Amino acid sequence: MSDTFKTMVRYQYPTEAQIIKGRLEADGIQVFLSGNLTIDTDPLVSNAIGGVKLKVLSQDTLKAQYILDSIKKYSIDDDGNAINCPNCKNQNIELFSTIKDAKSLFWFIFGVLFSSLPFYTKHKYRCEDCKTEFDIK
Repeated sequence: MSDTFKTMVRYQYPTEAQIIKGRLEADGIQVFLSGNLTIDTDPLVSNAIGGVKLKVLSQDTLKAQYILDSIKKYSIDDDGNAINCPNCKNQNIELFSTIKDAKSLFWFIFGVLFSSLPFYTKHKYRCEDCKTEFDIK
């Protein structure tokens, strides 16, 4: 067998790659990360160098792909169930912060001016397929 590595996934941030690396290594797959130290030093170059590349040995690609496919990539509720879009019923849901009212705008400006964390943010969910924005009750 060959000892060459194959790039399986690219991540924008090293923390995401480290979590997946730990999961794969727990199942006995040898993992190599490329670009993580560069991005740790300067996160703004992530897009320029193609992100953090998670690589596995060529003979482990099928096993690694099976594990990667089994990991949930989208939002779940407090009970661990996948969140469904109320419009199209898909599960490709993303949590995001928004500034759509006066209160959140005020606290955003306050945070920028005084270099503090935002005290108030409005969180919503957005379907990545149909772009519907919604709240969970």
